Amino acid sequence: MKDRIYVCHTYYHVYVTFLKEFALPKEKQGGATVVLSKMSTDFESLKERLLALHYFEDVIEFDEKRFTEFEELVELHKDRGNILKNMPARIKFTRRYAQLEEPFVPVDFKQYKEVYVFCDSDPIGYYLNYKHIPYHALEDGYNCLKLFDAARVDNRGSFRIKAFLASLNLIFIQNGYSKYCIDMEVNDRSCLQYDYKKYKEVPRKPLEEQLLPEEKRMIVDAFLENADELREALSGGEKKVILLTEKICTDEVRVRLVKDMIQKEAGDARVFIKPHPMDPIDYEKQIEGVTMIRGRFPLEVLKYVDGIHFDKAVTVLTQAIAGMDYADEKVFLGPSFLDAYEEKEKHSYNAVLS
Repeated sequence: MKDRIYVCHTYYHVYVTFLKEFALPKEKQGGATVVLSKMSTDFESLKERLLALHYFEDVIEFDEKRFTEFEELVELHKDRGNILKNMPARIKFTRRYAQLEEPFVPVDFKQYKEVYVFCDSDPIGYYLNYKHIPYHALEDGYNCLKLFDAARVDNRGSFRIKAFLASLNLIFIQNGYSKYCIDMEVNDRSCLQYDYKKYKEVPRKPLEEQLLPEEKRMIVDAFLENADELREALSGGEKKVILLTEKICTDEVRVRLVKDMIQKEAGDARVFIKPHPMDPIDYEKQIEGVTMIRGRFPLEVLKYVDGIHFDKAVTVLTQAIAGMDYADEKVFLGPSFLDAYEEKEKHSYNAVLS
């Protein structure tokens, strides 16, 4: 049996994988396999950089498939009007999705002592339950359930009945409610609108605080290809503001939103923009005078770059702003800031649960 395997769907997931591995006793480190799902994220050269570190046992890419790529699943996924009509199709969908996904699964998960899955709402969750493979779930993003409790939002209406059926493995519900999910790690249970018995609080900050200098360097080497250029760009003595973007609204609206954030919060400071890894906009071409922090990497990696400092950090939804100790002031605009740009229902996800 092999030791551990982590299924990652984003750069942030890989970052948390580093934290979890570095927290283990030295004699237990080095035996983990990392799986990079290509379904929603372009990991570019991350696989090669991870392998070059010689820290993980293996790094494997996973050509995970959305249900929309299978015509029969699209038909099963149609809303038939009520739970009684929808449930037979959903039960069939749950099993069939796993069967159709199986040819694309690149490893035998039964060969691992521990399986960790970020974002088990993706096909891998269906597959593991179909195969009766126990696994640990981890929150998709830092305190992400605070703004978007996906299990309850996606299954609102008769949630208790659906959760019971998930516990029998007849249907699948993510974030701890599936039969073969052992537990789900969250950063902070106190911020959740709904707690659950399988939630396991594993705060990220203590894991970060115990990192050794060589471990911080390894994280920077894994994620940043231009660390020296970044240090040079930040070396000036002028006031600096960093804006964090998210994959929200349309591209056109997001540019307007960022311009308004600059006008509202930047003043006479030099503006740096850290795009979300899934935000494709080149803001330097769209907005005069801004500097982009280029490269796809989790926001948390910046704290390990020597000499980094900002006078202010500004975001709309990014919860990780709370950990930006290298910013003197942190401004969280919140979901209400988006009300002027799109319908409230598109970003106030948990409001449907109130």
